[in-house]
Amino acid sequence: MSVPRVLVVDYGLGNLHSVCRALTAAEATPVVSADPADLETAELVVLPGVGAFGDGMRGLTERGLVEPLRRYAASGRPLIGICLGTQLLLGRSTEFGEHEGLGIIPGKVVPLEARRPAKIPHIGWSALVPSGRSWSGTPLAGLPEAGEVYFVHSFAARPDRPEHSLAECDYGGVRFCAVVAAGRVVGCQFHPEKSGPYGLAILRNFIHQEDPVDETVR
Repeated sequence: MSVPRVLVVDYGLGNLHSVCRALTAAEATPVVSADPADLETAELVVLPGVGAFGDGMRGLTERGLVEPLRRYAASGRPLIGICLGTQLLLGRSTEFGEHEGLGIIPGKVVPLEARRPAKIPHIGWSALVPSGRSWSGTPLAGLPEAGEVYFVHSFAARPDRPEHSLAECDYGGVRFCAVVAAGRVVGCQFHPEKSGPYGLAILRNFIHQEDPVDETVR
């Protein structure tokens, strides 16, 4: 049985080493690339990222990756975003001004809210809470609810359509979207590569999933 190859998009802001190590542990072969042409033939893509939204879109734009990523997502092939990579999947962000995103999942990125004594940025382990949509056919399939994952962020995705929220997190008494999903595009606001066995299970499901999810990208 061949080991799946996973294209890890390099746009200058990704925590590439830890992502690649996790993908290897999840029984895949990571291939790091900043070449737009590689997206045309890729079968699995990871869009990682740490940092600010505007810097992320600038990095994608300078490398000519914006339209290839949009075409890739529209093709129905699996794509997973991590942290900033998840936020970039949405249409716009208000982080340090107004910025246009990839627009693969309709919605916007907004400041994280929390009541005291919780602090912003949200750094540490928090549990995933089902948002009401089935996890079947997604990278969360078969995983127990309330699994804890590792977050580092001050902003979060707010999809326009409720069905594009796959899981949430309650932080400081305020819920935010922790996992977005539309078609075979999924985004984790947390870092699955730093979330122990639970995070590795998410990556393994992403790599080896066979059945498409119910919702399509529109």
